[in-house]
Amino acid sequence: MVEKQPVANASAIAAKKRLSAQFFRKGIIIALLSGVTYGFYSAFLTLGMTKGVWGDWFGPNTAGLSPFIITFVLAAIGSAVNDTLSAIWAMFFAAVKGKFVDFLRCLNTTPGRVMVLAALIGGPISSTAYVVGLQKAGSIVIPITALCPAIGAILGRILFKQELNKRMMLGIVICVIASFMIGSTSVGGDAPEGALLGVCIAFVAALGWGFEGCVAGYGTSMIDSEIGITIRQITSGLSNLIILLPIFGMIAGDVKLSTHLAFEAFTSGSAMIWFVVSGFFAYISYMFWYRGNSMCGAALGMACNGTFSFWGPFCCWIVLGVFCGIDGWSLPIIAWIAAVLMVIGILIISMNPMDLFRKKEDK
Repeated sequence: MVEKQPVANASAIAAKKRLSAQFFRKGIIIALLSGVTYGFYSAFLTLGMTKGVWGDWFGPNTAGLSPFIITFVLAAIGSAVNDTLSAIWAMFFAAVKGKFVDFLRCLNTTPGRVMVLAALIGGPISSTAYVVGLQKAGSIVIPITALCPAIGAILGRILFKQELNKRMMLGIVICVIASFMIGSTSVGGDAPEGALLGVCIAFVAALGWGFEGCVAGYGTSMIDSEIGITIRQITSGLSNLIILLPIFGMIAGDVKLSTHLAFEAFTSGSAMIWFVVSGFFAYISYMFWYRGNSMCGAALGMACNGTFSFWGPFCCWIVLGVFCGIDGWSLPIIAWIAAVLMVIGILIISMNPMDLFRKKEDK
C-alpha cells in the first residue's frame, strides 16, 4: 500500500491540473464572450434609438428640439432606458437564483456602497458619453472607449500605487497610437458631421470606465458578482433618471421637457423592443466579464473583454449595416487595423503574453 501511494498522489495531482486547465479555458471563453455581447449591446442600443419616437427626434425636422437636447438630453435618456431595463434583467435573474435578499442586504455594506460609487461614475457619466459618441461618430468610438484598461492602469498607479512597469507602459503607448489612428478617421471631408466631437466625448467614457474599474475592483472582490452587477445596473439606471437627466434639463432651460421626453421614450413600443434586447446583452456582458475575471484572472479577463474594441464595430456593422440596411456603419480599413491593435495593447497591459505559452507548457 505504501508503494502505491506516490502513484495515487501523482494521479490526483494530474487530475487536479486537468480540472484547473478546463476551468481556466472556460474562463477565457466566458471573458471573450463578454466582449462579443458588449458589441451586440452597442448595436441593439443604437438600433433602438432609430425606432419609434427616436426616429422623429433624430429625423430631418428634429421635432423642434435644440442641438443641446438632441446631443446630450436624448443620450442621457437612451442610457437611462437601457440601464433601467438591464437592471430589471439583473433583478429577475437574482430573484430566480434566490439572491435577491442577498442583494438587498449588500446594499448597506461597505462593498455595496463601493459598487454604488462605481456605478455613479460609470453610469450617468460614462454610459451617457458613450451613447453621445455612438450617435455622433458611429462605431469608431467603440475602440476609443476600449482605452479604459489603459486609463485604469494609470489611475491605479496614481490612486492606489499599483504597479506600472515597462511592459504595461508599452501597452498603453500602443493603445494611444491606435486611438489616434481611429481619431484620424473623424476628421476630413469623408467624416460625418460631429464625428470629432463624438470621438472626444468617447474619451470621457473611457476615463470614467477606467476610474470605475479601479473602484469596482474592490467591491467585486468581496461580494458575489451577480449581486454586484445588480447593484451597479440599478444605480446606473436610477442615477441617469433622477440626477443626470434633470441636470441636463436645467441646463437646457426646461426640466419638464426632459421629463416629458423620457416618458415618451419609455412608452415608445417599437423602440422599447430593441432596448429590452440591448439591456439583456448589457447585463450578460457585465456578467460574463465579472465571471470570466474570477475564473481566468482579472488581468487576462480584462484583455479578453477588451476585444469589444473589435466586436463592437463588427456587431454594429452586421446588425445595423447588413441586416437593417442603415447607411454609415461600414468602417475604413485603418479603423479595423486600429481596433485589432487596441486589443493587442490591452493584452500587453493586462499580462505578459508569454505567460499564455508558459501556462500551456505547465499544463
